[in-house]
Amino acid sequence: MTSKKIISWNVNGIRAVAKKGFLDFISSESPDILCIQETKAQEDQLTSAIRHPKGYYSYFSSAEKKGYSGVAVYTKDEPISIRKGFENPEFNNEGRILILEYSEFYLFNIYFPNGKMSKERLDYKMKFYDECLLEVEKLHKSGNNVIICGDVNTAHKEIDLARPAENSKISGFLPQERDWIDRLLDSGFLDTFRIFTKEPGYYSWWDLKSKARDRNVGWRIDYFFANKEVKEKIKDASIMSHIYGSDHSPVLLEIDI
Repeated sequence: MTSKKIISWNVNGIRAVAKKGFLDFISSESPDILCIQETKAQEDQLTSAIRHPKGYYSYFSSAEKKGYSGVAVYTKDEPISIRKGFENPEFNNEGRILILEYSEFYLFNIYFPNGKMSKERLDYKMKFYDECLLEVEKLHKSGNNVIICGDVNTAHKEIDLARPAENSKISGFLPQERDWIDRLLDSGFLDTFRIFTKEPGYYSWWDLKSKARDRNVGWRIDYFFANKEVKEKIKDASIMSHIYGSDHSPVLLEIDI
């Protein structure tokens, strides 16, 4: 068993954040695993330094549509296997999923869809949620430890966003979206941040246009979920709100696994 420092960050464009000290961030934080969402790039559009930071194996899943979505994982330990999607191919053309198998756990790095654009996108988001839960439950019921991280694009409870009443009919805080997180937790998972922090006022995303971060008018939509069996092994789960470079903060999980 070794201690793992895992960081998840929606960078809102990996090429943009590369100009804002991204490699320095990797070097100074030295995570064992770094999960990135919303890369907005194909792998061949990235510099060698971003594709292959020193000391890391790197894996990318890009959307078919250029400049859209995309996820990446940097890991010090080579995984046993990597999967760039769910078993159902319907959800795999937007580059939203990387599933890494390690000896002690499976890691899901996911950029979940946003449902604000249209009813069709909300329907897609809910189907995506259901597919994710199916895969996660299947692995968990088979006796595996499972960690899920990423931009879930939903705030769970009223304490997870600054203005719950104003957003109660907006995608990202709809009852059916919040209910999916309830279902995930009911199936045997923990919202790791809430093990350590019970209070409101902690957010991971802020609207850039209104400079909401200056006033801390935000949403907590970036998560680490882990199965309950590893609760005692979780040493820390926090929001790295001192890190800038995106409209999201990175989130952190430290676990002895």
